Amino acid sequence: MTNMHERLKKIRKYLNLSIREFSKEIYVSHSLYGQVEHGDREPSDRIIQLISSRFDISKEWIMTGKGDMFSSEPPDIRLDRILEIYKTIDGTLKDCLLEQSKLLLKIHKDRKRN
Repeated sequence: MTNMHERLKKIRKYLNLSIREFSKEIYVSHSLYGQVEHGDREPSDRIIQLISSRFDISKEWIMTGKGDMFSSEPPDIRLDRILEIYKTIDGTLKDCLLEQSKLLLKIHKDRKRN
């Protein structure tokens, strides 16, 4: 059985996030979260609650390893990342991103037909 620190790392790795990115998602400093994940500090109830609510992770699984990791479907945070990028670029690049997205959708549909 894994310990809580290893389960927290497993969550972060599953979501393909760095410690800095993960800590930003749960509104704690990356240094604090790094200490928690490395086992130098115990996670507070607040951190466990933030992880559980942000990523729909079972609190029981975080604390004990029992049951399923996710309370429902695993989250797909890629949309959040795309929206962050979209919000930071200017109008011309937003148009380009939209056109690229349309092209990817067409390629996807063509593959499904074949």
